[in-house]
Amino acid sequence: MRGVFYLALALAASFAAGPARAAAPLAAYGALPTIEQIAISPSGRLLAIAMVRNEQRTIVVEDLALKKPVNGVRLGEAKLRGLEWAGDNHLIFLTSFTGGAVDFAIDKTEWFMATDFNLATHRLGPLLGDANLALNAIEDMPVVRLVGGKPYALAEGVYFGGPSREMAGNLRITTSELALYRIDLDDDRSTRLSSDEAHARGYIVDSDGQPLAESLYDAITKEWTLKVWRDHQWRTIATKTAAIDTPALLGLGRDGRSIVVRGLRDKVNELREVSPDEGAVSDPLPGPQTGSLLHDPATHRLIGIATFDGNVLDYHFYNDADAARWAGIAAAFPGQRPELVSTSDDRQKLVLHLDSPTEGPGYALVDLATHSSQWLGAEYPGLSPADISPVEPIQFKAADGLELSGYLTLPNGRAAKDLPLVVFPHGGPAARDEPGFDWWAQAMASRGYAVLQVNYRGSAGLGRAFLEAGFGQWGRKMQTDLSDGVRYLAAQGTIDPKRVCIVGASYGGYAALAGATLDPGVYRCAVDVSGPSEIAKFIAWGAARNGDEGVASQRYWLRYMGVSALNDPRLAAVSPADLADKVTIPILIIHGKDDTVVPFAQSQLMADALARAGKPYQLVVLNHEDHWLSRGDTRLQMLQATMDFLQKNNPAD
Repeated sequence: MRGVFYLALALAASFAAGPARAAAPLAAYGALPTIEQIAISPSGRLLAIAMVRNEQRTIVVEDLALKKPVNGVRLGEAKLRGLEWAGDNHLIFLTSFTGGAVDFAIDKTEWFMATDFNLATHRLGPLLGDANLALNAIEDMPVVRLVGGKPYALAEGVYFGGPSREMAGNLRITTSELALYRIDLDDDRSTRLSSDEAHARGYIVDSDGQPLAESLYDAITKEWTLKVWRDHQWRTIATKTAAIDTPALLGLGRDGRSIVVRGLRDKVNELREVSPDEGAVSDPLPGPQTGSLLHDPATHRLIGIATFDGNVLDYHFYNDADAARWAGIAAAFPGQRPELVSTSDDRQKLVLHLDSPTEGPGYALVDLATHSSQWLGAEYPGLSPADISPVEPIQFKAADGLELSGYLTLPNGRAAKDLPLVVFPHGGPAARDEPGFDWWAQAMASRGYAVLQVNYRGSAGLGRAFLEAGFGQWGRKMQTDLSDGVRYLAAQGTIDPKRVCIVGASYGGYAALAGATLDPGVYRCAVDVSGPSEIAKFIAWGAARNGDEGVASQRYWLRYMGVSALNDPRLAAVSPADLADKVTIPILIIHGKDDTVVPFAQSQLMADALARAGKPYQLVVLNHEDHWLSRGDTRLQMLQATMDFLQKNNPAD
């Protein structure tokens, strides 16, 4: 029915508007998604739907049997980061805000808070609000376990009751450590379960809500440790020396008792199960080694992994019946890239995220017991099929022969010949572009631009060798991979090589600045959104924010730069702020004042350098905006400024 409805809508629009249909307003692309998240309750009886309207967030609880809303909570402008049920009577949501830091050396940080919404009493209870010597902030979304038949939340928080440490001038400070807490959701009272372990990095709890495993990492000694809780104390069962790529605990294994660890042996992406009893390590798990692990919602045991197979999101299940069930679901939504979002405990009711190439992204509910599905709503309801441009995968070779891939979005209604192009590199850089709807790329395509997204060397999710090919290539071959894509499209006749600009955010913002300074002659203009510009200062800033862990952060970034120290002159050679005199094209710089990932000072450094060099630039400040463009009004402000700049300096007409 969804496809029939949209087809009828498209035909009606075409008859009404004629051949000269106007593009949808930028707000239809740049506003926050109308639906941000959906979670189904353990019984499958209730749906929690997080919606946004006029910058106001609301969580609505719908009774599926009654087919109507029965509860809800208003979040206002709070930034929603997670949504999870704890039984059918408790809904936990994770929000964040930008605020002052505990460390006086840090001006601001992003704080994550979890709240329990009791549906029976309508009470909102902040998790860890009562914890002694702790912040009421948590590290990530809590996990839920049944203890004595009652749901509890288990969360990682910051504990200040550890041993003190002597500083200069006989000053002693109390250190903070990551601690594990269990919260009784009936009264939201918390109990600290972990002992005073220095360098704790993460915890795993068993299916009964008891501590099972803990990972620790000393960034100074480079020693990683895996401990298990046995005989009322933490006992070491595995260690590994790692300067950067430390192992990661990912949850319970297939038997519901073992611990899944990534990177315990030499291959850093390998998944293995470790017995908590004798410390025995399994062979690598069968199937894919990279992706998002899938756990049974009731038993919490590992059942599969979601991964990309080429350009397709694929689900690998360890059980044949699960695999057959998912194959049937995927077949019911051909071409719509179904993604599992939430499931009832019996896994009979599933919430799926769908991404149709013609209708855009949205959500559906599948009931396996009745073999039926229900469309829940679109993320961008202001867009019709005529407003969504086609996205196609591309492959080409870099100048040195490395096979590269990416995606090309082509503007609707225009022949794929001599088009103006926007190169749109992803952030990270250890991330990747994926097929499907991208609101930013779609907005640019709607104004007549072809949009190229390249998974340059150093991107994640394309194999370890491809990731490592980026080490030492920051500002070098990682950059020319982008312009090699331009040359490939020009050779195909798809784009006009004289009408190319580059737009990006985070690392993509750096790539935009590097395109204007390190790779001249390719671009007519550049738009940098929240990108670093002075690399040594950026790395030093990040290291200073993380205490002892900062040395590991510094090692991570220097590996991408191909240097071993911050005073290496090669850092200046890839820092756009140090190369402003080489700029020959106009640059637009956009940055949020509340950015805690790349500080606003990095954009100010670039703007000042361009001003001193007498180069054309604009600086747009996004007030109260973070690194992720979490606010709809400033996201739209960014998009409008970008499109005005592109139209002025690289007209699509």
